[in-house]
This record gives sequence, structure tokens and C-alpha cells, in this order.
Amino acid sequence: MPTVAFVFPGQGSQAPGMGAAVAVASPAAAAVFAEADAALDEPISRLAWEGPAETLDVTRNAQPALVAASVAFLVALREGREAAGLPPLAPAFAAGHSMGQYSALVAAGALPLADAVRLVRLRGDLMQASGAGRPGAMAAVIGLDDARLPDVVAAGSAAGILTVANRNSPGQVVLSGERQAVDAAVAAAKAAGARRAIELPVSVAAHSPLMADAAAGMAAALADVAFADPHPPLLSNAEGASIEDAAAARGELVEHLTRGVDWVAVVERMRAAGVDTFIEVGPGRVLTGLIRRIAPDATAIALDDPSAPGGLAAIDL
Repeated sequence: MPTVAFVFPGQGSQAPGMGAAVAVASPAAAAVFAEADAALDEPISRLAWEGPAETLDVTRNAQPALVAASVAFLVALREGREAAGLPPLAPAFAAGHSMGQYSALVAAGALPLADAVRLVRLRGDLMQASGAGRPGAMAAVIGLDDARLPDVVAAGSAAGILTVANRNSPGQVVLSGERQAVDAAVAAAKAAGARRAIELPVSVAAHSPLMADAAAGMAAALADVAFADPHPPLLSNAEGASIEDAAAARGELVEHLTRGVDWVAVVERMRAAGVDTFIEVGPGRVLTGLIRRIAPDATAIALDDPSAPGGLAAIDL
């Protein structure tokens, strides 16, 4: 029997239509969207299913819609396996990319869905407000030799605050910080031979010290939310450390606002622990692609892929 991990996508995987087919096919998935709508007192399901894209892409909309869609995929998988007479999957780990940690915590029984969608809506608002006081930027750097990255970060840091926001796969990173620092880093990356270095169309410097105000706001909000110990354990975004109790789960949701996401370390930690099959639970196939580059010897399956073995209802593991 394969050793499985569930992974949950973050912002950027949203697209109009996400979760619509799943909600039609699965009463359990439809109930997830209904619960999310009630928690937010607005039809986030309609926005997820119908768009428009420019409204769905707004951070305060994208994040709760992604949580709802990801959990809908999860419950549809469970429902489908039960209907097919297959045993439930028992993942060894759950891990979310950035705000995907909220979906992972719901999957692990540590956080109710209603709390998760309300919290990510607040998270988006706080991130936007934090960025308004200290405008920042983000840039993707692709095809750069990993050994040259410290020099690029140093060049950017000489001009202002700069950090590695995401290490997504070998040769693919996202930088975040003050605009002048990001501009300097982009120039340095191009000079160092990066295949591509381009500023991203975002209005905040996510996963950087510029999100300190947002982190403080989330810490205050999370103090009033009841968490349970996650089962299975989660892995922290910054270094892939195991998160096994409620206090650590709460702390992760604060700390990852100002610290980077080292997805390479997260995947390598799971592989070292014996995981050989990764299931991307949610819309899109972004994480599946990254995992195939990080761990080409592992199996990576996206539930939002019609060619997934056995289909959504009954992945035969």
C-alpha cells in the first residue's frame, strides 16, 4: 500500500468554474460550498463557479473560494471511495502551500471549515492593508542556478528589504520585498543567467517582513479561535517541521505571513519519511507539477485532472 500525503494549493490556483463539477457530482461537496456561503454570508460558491475572473482573483475572494473548493474535492474523494467500497485513504501528512495550510488544517480536523473561510477572508484584508502602508513587490525567477541565488538576494538586499518568498522547485523561486529591492534582484538575476526574471502582478509583498502588521492582526484573531491537534500532522511552510498540536498549528498561520514557503524542503521531508504518493486536493495542478520536478521518482496525482488514475471517485490505492 502506498504511503500517501495530501497537499493543498494556495492562491494562484483559482479559476472560474473551480469545484462546480464536483459539487454537481457529490452531495458532500455541494454541502461544503453551502457551508462556506453561510459562514461568509455571501455566495462565494457562485463566484468560484461563475467568476468573473477579475473578481475571483481579488485576494479576499480567492482565498476563501480556494479553501471551499479544496475541501469540496476532499469530501468528494472520501464520498466516492466509500460508494465504491474502497477503504478511506489515511495520509501520513497534510501540507498546504501558503494559504493552502488552512485547507490542510480543515482536512486534518484541526480547524472547522466555517472558521477557515472566515479567517482567510480576514487574512486577505490584513495583507492588503499591511501592504498599503509599505508598498512592496514580488518577482518570479526561473532557470537560475541555485548556487547563484545568494548573490541575487544579496544584490537585492543592498537596495532594501528582500526575502525568498517561495522556493517552489529547483530553479524556481519567488522573491518578495520593497519594490526597489525586488527591481535590483531582478536585474541581478538576469545578469546571473536566469532564464526568466519577471515582476508578478500583485499588490503586496507576501511572505516578507512587510507583512508584519498582517501577522499581528492574524495573531489577535487566531487567539479567539479553537484549534484541535491535527491528524495527520502538517508540515510548516518555512522548513518542513512537523506540526502535531493545536498551538503549533495556530503559530504556523501567523509565522508564515512573514516567512518564506520552502516547498522543496516540505516535499523532501515527506519523501524522507517514506511518502511515495502525493495527492493534490483542490483546483488546478500547480503542486503536482512542482512535486514531479522535486521528486521525479514519486507519484503525483491531481484530483482536478480527468486523467487521474481511477478518476476522482475512486483512486485505486
